Amino acid sequence: MSSIQIKQLIDRLVSESGIVETKLKGVELFRVTDSMRCAPAIYEPAVIAIVSGTKEAILDGQSYTYDSSKYLCCCMSMPVEAGTPQASPEQPLLGVKINLDTRVMTDLAIEMKNAHGAISMPKDTMVPQGLVLAPWDEEFTEALFRLLSLLEDPTDVVVLGEGRLRELYYAILKGGAGDSARRAFGVGNEIARAIELMSTSIDQSFTIEDMAAQVGMSRAVFHRKFKQATTMSPIQFVKSMKLNNAAMKLAGGMNVNEAAMEVGYVSSSQFSREFKRMYGQSPRQWSHSLQIPIGIV
Repeated sequence: MSSIQIKQLIDRLVSESGIVETKLKGVELFRVTDSMRCAPAIYEPAVIAIVSGTKEAILDGQSYTYDSSKYLCCCMSMPVEAGTPQASPEQPLLGVKINLDTRVMTDLAIEMKNAHGAISMPKDTMVPQGLVLAPWDEEFTEALFRLLSLLEDPTDVVVLGEGRLRELYYAILKGGAGDSARRAFGVGNEIARAIELMSTSIDQSFTIEDMAAQVGMSRAVFHRKFKQATTMSPIQFVKSMKLNNAAMKLAGGMNVNEAAMEVGYVSSSQFSREFKRMYGQSPRQWSHSLQIPIGIV
């Protein structure tokens, strides 16, 4: 089995530029034919696999470039900048995005931990990394092909879909991203839980003490582990999540005041100052200079 066969399959299923939501819940195929510089985005827990072309995500200044040799595993919600700098009609970006179901991933991670050492588990001192690049190993490639091959038969999707998704999740948990994925979804996932709380309450205000208390850690330990997982301090992370969310809303046509309120800013002037500090332009200037194609991963 090779990624070439997966490329041929996706090429047949996505003939035009855009994103296709498949009959498999949480599985999207995409073809991108326009070069897009990196722009603010929020990555939710998911795996993104590229079969043709190159994609880039930037987290706190660190670039993650991936293609048909390595896939990106996002273990928890992350404020990134993402783009397709090399895509063109002649050389389109082709790929698949698969959302990671928290319940299923957690069940599998716990089952693996209870398998009495059948698979080496991460040490307790390890902290999950928010973004991980992992090689396309044989098990991941086989599981991905088996999953996507269902899409050509609606009955196969209904009957076999959940089982094939579980098979792919298991391949991810065993593969190059496995240490971080097992830690993020299994026992000891305090940082992932804190990030989930923030991402689902983006319009609320959080202090480090609030976040640490939610997961039963001291302020100092929480701050250290959070930065290990995300490369950012908790406060910097929250600000990035808010501003990236706002930038996406502006790109979708929302006005500045509404976008500021949606992400929890009481003062539009403070929002504008912090937005300009991060992106180099005022919110109004930025929304006029860049439109993010909604839905493209």
